[in-house]
Amino acid sequence: MEKKIVRVGAIECGADQLFLISGPCVIEEEKIMMETAERLKEISERLRIPVIYKSSFQKDNRSSLGNYVGPGLDKGVKVLARIKEQFGFPLLTDIHYPDQAAAAAGVIDVLQIPAYLCMQTTLVVAAAKTGRVINIKHGQFLAPDNMKHPVKKCEESGNNQLILTERGYTFGYNDLIVDPRSFYHMNKLGYPVVFDVTHAIRKYGIPSADKKGGAREFLPVLARAGAASGVDGFFIETHPNPDAALCDAASQLNIADLEEFLKPIIELHNVEVKYRQKQSVTSK
Repeated sequence: MEKKIVRVGAIECGADQLFLISGPCVIEEEKIMMETAERLKEISERLRIPVIYKSSFQKDNRSSLGNYVGPGLDKGVKVLARIKEQFGFPLLTDIHYPDQAAAAAGVIDVLQIPAYLCMQTTLVVAAAKTGRVINIKHGQFLAPDNMKHPVKKCEESGNNQLILTERGYTFGYNDLIVDPRSFYHMNKLGYPVVFDVTHAIRKYGIPSADKKGGAREFLPVLARAGAASGVDGFFIETHPNPDAALCDAASQLNIADLEEFLKPIIELHNVEVKYRQKQSVTSK
């Protein structure tokens, strides 16, 4: 199946150029958000990699009532709108409830369906009916070829502007495993495929502020495996000071390290694109 090109602003997701979805896990104070956006803009221009700015206005799956959950829809979207106006980034944020879809779609370019909620029909349909691009995160509990079900729900609701994101499978207790076969299966669905590498290293059951709550040492090998497997984009949560981040502190990548982290990934991606192009010519 020929892969669909999905446009997000000026970005052609699914084309040969690698794209990046990045930003802090959750919307924090505006200074942190703007600093991250400014650094992402610089990296985007130096490496010539287009960026979709991502941050959540609400985190509704925190393990404790005492954990920070974000500023909420109204305040959060206003912060993201200022980032869009100042830096020109298209925006991505996740929604948890159907009644958030239309309100978020007034500003946000890509509505994200969280992994845990990818089979929630009412939520998926409400997002699809906004006409915005939908990023469906692959549920940790779902075989990759079964992502055809939420995809079909969007299509039958009149929306085929979709991106599919892999973020690992629940394996044993409190661990996630990334199976490269999932990239193959999800590519077969015909939409751009993204690898959420920073969520793939989270350790469930351990608070995200605990250094044991993530395994950053695996980020390079996982990211390079994804690039060689033919993903179209990467989802990398980043923060100026991850240890002090209000969510996913153990897994976000320091913005100071992001540029060097991306360089070999971009190189591998370009090699993989040339290989695919050669295979396409040979098959004809």
